[in-house]
Order: sequence, then structure tokens, then C-alpha cells
Amino acid sequence: MSKIIVIGGGAAGMMAAIQSADRGHHVLLLEQNEKLGKKIYITGKGRCNLTNACDTEDLFKSVLHNGKFLYSAFYSFSNTQVTDFFESHGLATKTERGERVFPASDHASDVIRTLQKVMEERGVKLRLHTRVQELLTESENRITGVRLSDGTILKADAVIVATGGCSYPSTGSTGDGYRFARECGHQVTELRPALVPFETGEPWVKELQGLSLRNVRVRIRTGKKVLYEEFGEMLFTHYGVSGPLILSASSLVSGRMEQFPMSMEIDLKPAMTPEQLDRRILRDFEENRNRQFKNGVQKLFPGKLLPVMVSLSGIHPDKKINEITREERRNFAALIKSLPMTLTGLRDFNEAIITRGGVSVKEINPSTMESRLVQGLYFAGEVLDVDALTGGFNLQIAWSTGYLAGDSVR
Repeated sequence: MSKIIVIGGGAAGMMAAIQSADRGHHVLLLEQNEKLGKKIYITGKGRCNLTNACDTEDLFKSVLHNGKFLYSAFYSFSNTQVTDFFESHGLATKTERGERVFPASDHASDVIRTLQKVMEERGVKLRLHTRVQELLTESENRITGVRLSDGTILKADAVIVATGGCSYPSTGSTGDGYRFARECGHQVTELRPALVPFETGEPWVKELQGLSLRNVRVRIRTGKKVLYEEFGEMLFTHYGVSGPLILSASSLVSGRMEQFPMSMEIDLKPAMTPEQLDRRILRDFEENRNRQFKNGVQKLFPGKLLPVMVSLSGIHPDKKINEITREERRNFAALIKSLPMTLTGLRDFNEAIITRGGVSVKEINPSTMESRLVQGLYFAGEVLDVDALTGGFNLQIAWSTGYLAGDSVR
């Protein structure tokens, strides 16, 4: 029976502590915040998108970087097993659009409460307000414990680092795990904000702040090259664009910072061909032929978007609909099918859901999550160089790698 220290009380850390204790070890979980799971509280807009109920093949497809590294982790603790784990411990779940799994209560706090209850049942010891200053090693290749910020030394047979990344630093993600890894000789790949909103160049964006668009298609290009094209939901903010579509796009283009500005087009009516849309506009024009343009196309757009589209159309707002030319109408239809925007950059780590980059997976045993350089040192969760799309996939990575690390400690 070994003494195990887990650093970090987030998703990966709590799952690692539970599984390690389940294997009969003495487990101490160290968390620098005043409570556990601060980042879990804000995931899924406070509802906590636990995982995704997709097929295993789609689980791997949703991982953007180093998906093969997660083979053992995903099969050791799959998305189905994650749902079963929470259900078996009294947390009812539900599956929504896009196979996203949430607690039935819609409260992230219930997820944390469940994990805390299981840790207590397994005998996991917990110390809050406790920051680790450094990892202690013997002859540089064997972990012996940790030194706390107050100088206290805690001995351990194994240490699991589950400190998170750099995203949402207000939740305690200070990047300590990367420092620990480097001090032990590990490579840390370049760190960038991921699943993060874009800033845009158009001044009219501020007029649309808070407007959510569902069932639109977004296309992002650099020059003529299409970098991203997807259908779904997006949101306008005071500085640019956000929402599921946009956040996923950010992870795919975050490695191309030097290529900003980029162009983005929004198809506001993707279910219609250009011909079908033209016929729809014609029908609206016929019904409102004696009205002004600004008052005759209200059925086409949400209220906030209407004045912006009228302004961008180049048609005078007061022009009578029966005076609008065929060319003006078709240009208006083209605008609806391809609303142009300019992406000028990404927001920073303060608004990023996750971190792209991390401890190089080349130096981690994918079957155990143990360091290949330091015996008894394990890594789990966002601190690793793995990241995925939105939809519960990043929490699945945390559960799976945390479970595997906790299951593998000796």
C-alpha cells in the first residue's frame, strides 16, 4: 500500500484520487483553491457537459492533437463508463443535442458533490488552500514527494500532477504543472489559448452583442484556402464572435496566428439553395411591395440583426420594395448566404476554455500516464499536450487520463 499525492482538485485530479484509493493506496489530494472543481463549476455554462455519448471512433476524431496517445485512456475509462460512474453514485444524467451528456439537474455543483462524496467513501484525504512549490526527486529519476509553498515536505511513493493548464486563471490554473514538468526534465510544447472566442474588425458587431444564431454555417479562410467549415450555433459579443461553432474553429486555427487577419463568412440560411432563397425573398417582396425595404424583410432575421443586414445590403432603408431592382435583390440574397466578417485575432487565456499544448506526450507512457523520465511521476488532464473540440470531449480526456493514472500508480 503506497502513499500517493495528487496535485490538483479538478476533474482529472479527483478521478485520479478516487481510482488510486480504490486500488487500496493512501491518497492525499492537494488543492490550492478554497474548494474543489472551480473550473467544473463554469463548464457548460454552469451545467457541466460531463462527456459525449458518441461512438468511440467519433471520440478519437474529436481530439485535435495527439489522439492516438489517448487510446489506452479512452478504452480504460470510456465515455459510457463515465456516465455509468456518475449514475451509479446517484447522479442522474441526460443526453442532449450533439450527444452531449449533462447532469439531469443542470447543476455542475452536483457533479462536484458526487465526486467529493465518492472520495470521502474511498478515504481520500483532502487539503485545501495548499500550494505545491516543487516536486522532490531522488537522483533525478525517482519521485520522493513534494515541497509546499510554506516549506513543508510531504513524502510520497508516487505523485500525480493534475494541475490543469493556463486557461481561466481565475479558477487557479496558474501553469504550475508545466513548471513542475520542466524542472523534472520534461519538454513542454508551445502553450496557446484554445476553445476561445475571436475578435473581429467590423464596428457593427457591437450592435449584435448577445445575439445567438442557431443553424448557421460558418466558413473561415486565409486567402483562398478554407481552414474551417461547419454548421451549428454561434454568438455575437461586444468584441467579436463566440459560441460552439466559433470555439471549435479557434482550436483549429490557433496554430496559425501569423495568418491573421482571416476572413469569415456566415451563411444565415444554409438549408436554402441560392435559388430557393431568392424565391423566398421574392415572396416577401410581393407581400410587402408597397412598404419600405427596412420594414419588408423583417421575417428573414432576428430583430437585432435586421438593421445591420439592411445597412450592409447597400439598399436605402426607405426605398420602396417595388422599386428594388433584380440585381439589388440578388446581391441581398448573396449577403444572406455569405455575410462577411474579418477575424483579427483570438482572445487570451482569461477567456479560453482549454490550453493547447502541454507536457510532451512523447515522454509519457500512454498505457499508464507515468513519466518516462521520472519513476513514480504521473500526469493527467489538461496539463498534457492533448485537446479536443467542444461537446464534453475535453472533460472525457480529464476523466480518462485521471482514471488511468490513478489505476496505474504503484
